[in-house]
Amino acid sequence: MPAIAFQSVAKVYLPSRGQRAEGKEGLRALDDVCFDIEEGEFFGLLGPNGAGKTTLISVLAGLTRPSAGTVKVRGFDVRRQYMQARRQLGVVPQELVFDPFFNVREALRIQSGYFGIRDNDDWIDELLHSLGLTDKAEANMRQLSGGMKRRVLVAQALVHKPPVIVLDEPTAGVDVELRQTLWQFIAKLNKQGSTVLLTTHYLEEAEALCGRIAMLKQGRVIAMDRTSALLRTGASTVLRFKTDGALPEAIARQARVTGRIVQVPAQNAHEVERALTVLREAGLELEDMEIRKADLEDVFIGLMADKPASAFIKVA
Repeated sequence: MPAIAFQSVAKVYLPSRGQRAEGKEGLRALDDVCFDIEEGEFFGLLGPNGAGKTTLISVLAGLTRPSAGTVKVRGFDVRRQYMQARRQLGVVPQELVFDPFFNVREALRIQSGYFGIRDNDDWIDELLHSLGLTDKAEANMRQLSGGMKRRVLVAQALVHKPPVIVLDEPTAGVDVELRQTLWQFIAKLNKQGSTVLLTTHYLEEAEALCGRIAMLKQGRVIAMDRTSALLRTGASTVLRFKTDGALPEAIARQARVTGRIVQVPAQNAHEVERALTVLREAGLELEDMEIRKADLEDVFIGLMADKPASAFIKVA
């Protein structure tokens, strides 16, 4: 039995009366999403803004009702068996949501009470220590920085020891220290058997942490496989350099340009040599040139640019 099962999940937001009068159709946020996440997996869910990641997590958490399909958490249907399903889940939301009337320890005790858990101070103390919140235990939530509030959200999600942990952009806008602290703790829980579902725009985090990844585009899964297999679908190397000149068309067609930084995919040394020849013949001056191994960001950008939402890639 999978830890999470998405079965033909769809979500359509119907147009308003005024939009219907203008002939506009509803917004299809999710379109026939089907995949399972096995017990103990560290699974990544990636996609650009508006791809449907947060909508899918909202359906999983019972915050949004799907237009079609079913979602199960460890065998419990999130709609028909919502109480049992929610006990299995610990969700860290993207938004910073907190109660301004309580300190950190009180907030965690109240969260424990929502699940009928009493005398939970030992686990609360462990959470506070593991997330670097011990010295903030008696501080009011309003006094905390954004990063500290994010840590409290993680602690609240874990306070009832859920077997399935869902992290929706948990490190967005936070400092390096929190990222390291959070990932060390979550990786520890994963090794102990917890299932983790992660959405993030920091693709280096997904590459380092996730054993398997699904990529969403326009509400559809367009690629899903083990991280190592997805990495093999792209170019093996990338030629990276800085330049102020205009790129020749042969390079511009395939290059990824960020300001002065240009990155050109290459399958082998011959393609690297050919790209350098074209650049030299165009008279461009190159700075800080390097050849690096392709990463998940290269694969992600290539898939999002090249594949329509109706396409699906399974690497095997």
